[in-house]
Amino acid sequence: MTVSTQRQPAIFLPHGGGPCFFMDWTWGPADTWNSTQRFLEGLEATLPAPPRAMVVVSGHWEEPAFTAGAAPRPPLIFDYSGFPAHTYRLTWPAPGSPELAARVSDLLQAAALPAALSPSRGFDHGVFVPLKVAFPLAQIPVVTLSLAASLDPALHLAAGRALAPLRDEGILLVASGMSFHNLRGYLRPETPERARAFDAWLTGAVQSPAAERDTLLSHWRDAPFAAYAHPREEHLIPLMVAAGAGGDAPGTRIFGDEPMGAAISAYRFDG
Repeated sequence: MTVSTQRQPAIFLPHGGGPCFFMDWTWGPADTWNSTQRFLEGLEATLPAPPRAMVVVSGHWEEPAFTAGAAPRPPLIFDYSGFPAHTYRLTWPAPGSPELAARVSDLLQAAALPAALSPSRGFDHGVFVPLKVAFPLAQIPVVTLSLAASLDPALHLAAGRALAPLRDEGILLVASGMSFHNLRGYLRPETPERARAFDAWLTGAVQSPAAERDTLLSHWRDAPFAAYAHPREEHLIPLMVAAGAGGDAPGTRIFGDEPMGAAISAYRFDG
């Protein structure tokens, strides 16, 4: 595989529900996640070149400080429950990169942000489930990055700004979460209207110039139905890292669907 240092985007993608792309159904009809799967399958072809590596921020990992996974061969973490037995035998042997993990930590610390390294952290399902679909050959080195436990949006925007130089080194920044994440809201009659209203606000914020975007995202709780879309915000906060790394140009909405009646979106930042 030929890789390059061509500038890569920062992308916020939906990782679905549990191991949803590797089973016949999950929380709904068998085709619930088909559109998201097709989006992920086509993602690599939209990149300017094969990434030299990926830094992936997962909504399923929180630490007191931003923590980069530095294991050379990260194991899979099957942090879901109640799914068919075969979904606990999935494999995705992408290599880690202790050197890149150290660089991530150094960039964060240089920006006066709290940072640490984990020598043993594996790939949680917010990492390996979508990336097994998007990058099935598992050849590109991957470094995972935790959220900071405060879940402060401004702090995560700042982390994205600190990590933006990696894009010029051919490193793809991936923020893995969900733009709607209310497990009790799926398939409820009031959800489609509420989820669409929040999704429209979020898309408008992402598509704003950077200074306005940062202000809007920092105050995302003021959006319509924000607390309904995210009773707890850990699946939204990865977006802040991608947006912070996104440069001055407006972001773009690159995918949308309504699985189980809830609007979701993916966003890309090329600025």
